[in-house]
Amino acid sequence: MPHKISPRLLEIVNALPLKNGVRVLEIGCGTGVAAREIAKRAGSGKVLAIDRSSKAIEQATILSQVEINNGALQFLQVKVEELALPEDESPYDFAFAIRVGAMDGRHPESGQTAIKNIKAVLKKDGKMYIDGGSPLKEVNLY
Repeated sequence: MPHKISPRLLEIVNALPLKNGVRVLEIGCGTGVAAREIAKRAGSGKVLAIDRSSKAIEQATILSQVEINNGALQFLQVKVEELALPEDESPYDFAFAIRVGAMDGRHPESGQTAIKNIKAVLKKDGKMYIDGGSPLKEVNLY
């Protein structure tokens, strides 16, 4: 049974600019709770959820079979510092990260590489959101 979304995470998901057809990158997805909720709301869109932990990705995949099978959700075990899209993959509308050290200033050296990689997988006007605002704040990628 998938994990129930916490009030805090629900507030974050509600703050994202979700609409039908949106393509979303989640960095540090853990067991995929937010990714599943976003996949439900993205209509014909897609969520790519990444995490550096193989155990988290394994658990997220097990809990997300419905969303994976209908093409709304994909999990990838990769560090954001090593993220790159396959050539045939379309760019994403926006990315978000909750409690990810490379994005919230705890690991500034990793953050520089992470931002470069995130910019490369987003559309030209793509945005990046992290926790720490009310409830989110936008990271200036440029």
